[in-house]
Amino acid sequence: MTHARFHISLAKIDAARWNALLPDDNPFLDHAFLSGLEQHGCLDPAHGWSPHHLGLYDGDALVAAAPLYLKTNSHGEYVFDWSWAHAYARNGLDYYPKLLSAVPYSPVTGSRLLGDTSLHGMLIDAMQSECERLGLSSAHTNFCTKSDAAAFAGRDAWLPRFDWQFHWINQGWRDFADFLDAFKPKKRKNIRQEREHVRRAGLHCEIRHGDEIDAATWRRIHDLYVATFDEKGNYPALTLDFFRHLGGTIPRNVLAVLCLRDDDLIAMALFLRSRDTLYGRYWGCREHIAGLHFEACYYQGIDYCLRNGLHRFEPGAQGEHKLARGFLPTITRSFHYVADARFRAAIGDALAREATALQAYREELLAHSPYANFSLPPPAGEGAEGGWGRIVQ
Repeated sequence: MTHARFHISLAKIDAARWNALLPDDNPFLDHAFLSGLEQHGCLDPAHGWSPHHLGLYDGDALVAAAPLYLKTNSHGEYVFDWSWAHAYARNGLDYYPKLLSAVPYSPVTGSRLLGDTSLHGMLIDAMQSECERLGLSSAHTNFCTKSDAAAFAGRDAWLPRFDWQFHWINQGWRDFADFLDAFKPKKRKNIRQEREHVRRAGLHCEIRHGDEIDAATWRRIHDLYVATFDEKGNYPALTLDFFRHLGGTIPRNVLAVLCLRDDDLIAMALFLRSRDTLYGRYWGCREHIAGLHFEACYYQGIDYCLRNGLHRFEPGAQGEHKLARGFLPTITRSFHYVADARFRAAIGDALAREATALQAYREELLAHSPYANFSLPPPAGEGAEGGWGRIVQ
């Protein structure tokens, strides 16, 4: 008989059994990535994260699972529910802790319901039951896939929410020059000028995979990551040991753009990849040079995708400046169970108003597409997967 168990560490679940449930090679769901966060000091209850992973078992066999956390704040999630927490506080109620199915610190779309789709409903039921058993305000599933979304269909207690990220899709361009030829002349000129600024500053970029990065370079990469977070007043949650762990356990899924002046590392951008998608993650620099961020974080990534046959590039959350560099608004999905029926109704009404505003926002963005020939994609829904229309070349 199938039953649910909750685990306070992913180390309690065999890596091979967990990875066997994954529908693709998204590196953020790999046991090595998620367990590495726990093993190398990136997740701390003091900063709001306590693993509470869900497994469905048929006897002793793991047949389905979900990455799951108890959260005592909303940091590191990128699906913003601060206003919901404030509403609870104004009414003398506790919003935290809550239950969250997500990848910590990673606003990356991927499966949250692992295993055969016939068992996804049981995972959702188990999350909802655990929320009620622990007396929590809510349960959330963030940045889930279209397949996950199908499992939530018809469950009125789970509120759907969507938003936009800026993604790049390979339209069959031969190389970076061919990609730029699809741009409007002014937009194309701006990108060439940005790249020229970097060249004139005496910098060149090298791309290295995890197994091509030595211990000293990992330390320099991590130092740049920490310095950038400190400069912005943010908490640098990922440790040097975690970076090195990724380089050792999933080396060909990890790559760094190293921006060098001779042999001096000036800036870096750290990425992960699957077979068909590149994921931009972290950036750091110690010298501010015009265009360098765009070169390291966007143009080098696009060029890598074109040279290696990757279809999609997700450069990270937010950032309207991505639009002018070829990244277009793409739908992201989340689902939210709110235990209190009164709050659920109020939040549902707010999300309906938000959805209308987000549709208008997308249309405004696409009116400023950088591409010379572009057919407007359909609105959000079945026809909007990817958020792209066809670029006519």
